[in-house]
Amino acid sequence: MTFKPQLIPFSSLSEQQLRQTLRRPAAEHPQQLSEKVGNILERVAQEGDEALRELTRLFDQVDVPHTRVVLPSREEACEMLGGEFLEAFWQAHGAISAFHKLQKRQDVELTYGDEIWCQRRVQALETVGFYVPGGAAPLFSSAMMMAIPAQIAGCSYRVLCTPPQQDTGQIPRIIAAVASLLEIDEVHALGGAQAIAAMGFGTQHIRAVDKVFGPGNVWVNEAKLQIAQRGAAAIDLPAGPSEVMVVADESAQSAYIAADLLAQAEHGEDSHVICVLLEEDLFPSIIQHTHQQLMILPRREVIEKALRSSVFIAASSLQEALTTVNTYAPEHLILHLRDAEAFAEDIKHAGSVFLGGHTPETLGDYASGTNHVLPTAGYARYYGGLTVESFEKTMTLQRRAHKGPHNALARAAITLARAEGLRAHAGAMQLRLDDWQQERGR
Repeated sequence: MTFKPQLIPFSSLSEQQLRQTLRRPAAEHPQQLSEKVGNILERVAQEGDEALRELTRLFDQVDVPHTRVVLPSREEACEMLGGEFLEAFWQAHGAISAFHKLQKRQDVELTYGDEIWCQRRVQALETVGFYVPGGAAPLFSSAMMMAIPAQIAGCSYRVLCTPPQQDTGQIPRIIAAVASLLEIDEVHALGGAQAIAAMGFGTQHIRAVDKVFGPGNVWVNEAKLQIAQRGAAAIDLPAGPSEVMVVADESAQSAYIAADLLAQAEHGEDSHVICVLLEEDLFPSIIQHTHQQLMILPRREVIEKALRSSVFIAASSLQEALTTVNTYAPEHLILHLRDAEAFAEDIKHAGSVFLGGHTPETLGDYASGTNHVLPTAGYARYYGGLTVESFEKTMTLQRRAHKGPHNALARAAITLARAEGLRAHAGAMQLRLDDWQQERGR
């Protein structure tokens, strides 16, 4: 492997150079990607299932006459998965459920004097769609991260799409079994931008959803953004190629850092790994451990390609490290620091933070209880990760007492409407006050 990254001093970089250094690798020109994805979406919107079959032949090199997957029964799923997996699955399921149940919002209401009553009502989205990435790794954990909070929110119908395997044309058995345990209503062997389009627009055999969730590659992420722009469906957040930033001081263990970088690079060739070192002497040891650990990993080729875009920065102070973190706005941030909690207090932009060298990203990906569907590509500046609230919407209600003795808010509404020049707005309220005054005078 040719992995010989440079350690770039933070002090040698201007603000603009720092941003340039931290730029995510781009798969292709954004305009070309946008046009290609737009064409896929248009084909699916116009041609439905026939377009899906042709696009699956083109991109997945497999013919799938019918995308709908017949899931195993619960008993069959348990037998397929085995006792050790089931024990781990339900342990993780319990942690994810416990943490997400705390996020469920309640209705709130307020009575203002005896004139106005207001309420905010929380409602679950009716139909939601989950995208589970494919490739060499069957990411059933992503299904867990979406289905569990959706169930807690009370979503009534859940659709899942995941790419078919080239050798069988079927989805991985482990994903089918997990989908059964998660009580997914509708599962399809369908991947890429065409899967997002199918859930957004609906086809003859795939139910259109109100909102699409899930991570994916740049094609999937672009498709999500475009269906939202077209008003076909809402989306959770931009969640494209995965990324990690590691910040380490002299207390860190080089082997742990190397393992964290490799774990992230394992996701795919377009994954991005950044390492910020407060102790430069760690650098040679990290590179050495990275080479050693890589030799025994089965996804070595994928990891090597991802590591080509890795970045190592030497920071001379916690403030320089913090500036680097907030500039990059990482999806995952692992703090190999003596006082990670104190450093985390000043973090403004990150999807999920892992405190201390004994807390790898692996824990959050599967079993800590937090959600691993997180904003990428710097979107952590504006978005948080998936929560139960992502599967909910709110509706407000209000009622004015017709014969209440106080009309302060009604008069305030009239004054403010007139100030905006909206006489009809003012008139609608004034009419009610005039009628009330006449009733009082009788």
